[in-house]
Amino acid sequence: MMKIYGRLSSINVQKVIWCLDELGKKEGVDYERIDAGLQFGVNKTDAYLKMNPNGLVPTLVDGDFVLWESNAIVRYLASLHGGSLFPADLKIRADADRWMDWTLVTLWPTLRVSFLGLTRTPKEQQDIPLIIKHYQDTTRLLQILEDLFAGRAYCAGEQFTVGDITLALAVDRWVKLPASFPDLLGELPELKSLMAWHRKVTARPAFIKLLQNG
Repeated sequence: MMKIYGRLSSINVQKVIWCLDELGKKEGVDYERIDAGLQFGVNKTDAYLKMNPNGLVPTLVDGDFVLWESNAIVRYLASLHGGSLFPADLKIRADADRWMDWTLVTLWPTLRVSFLGLTRTPKEQQDIPLIIKHYQDTTRLLQILEDLFAGRAYCAGEQFTVGDITLALAVDRWVKLPASFPDLLGELPELKSLMAWHRKVTARPAFIKLLQNG
């Protein structure tokens, strides 16, 4: 049975589990998830580091094949099991791929400063001006998605793909931060097309199940 190492609260593990659910794969039947990272440990053991020398999550073990890096795992799974998540049409696939990489390289590094600063950093160690700046910088980046979704249903066109999974998990964190920290961040900025897409993708059963289990 395929194994996925990683705690369910990790944004990178969530990508993989959401993808598996969209593919119709069930935990305990098609794969086993093993808690690892933060309070669960495991990821710094010698055995784990032999699989993933970064000591991060997730790591996938599929028979004798070991794969780390969440986007690579998602692409592998979506390609392995076929379907519309990672379409055969190379232009649509490249478009979905582009938004996965944009999230990883551009969006998340900016947002994570605010997200981790407010949710994981002790209050006395928080750099509030830096947190606010990065939240505002994230909002400016999301104008790119606002413009994108004004003209299409999903990031790569008219069908839901792996690109939407990766984007949605980051955007959902941006959406929820002002509700948890209104005194610092104020009201959620109004980006109508982005929010319409967000409501649509987070209404998917696989996302709802992910939040319930996480």
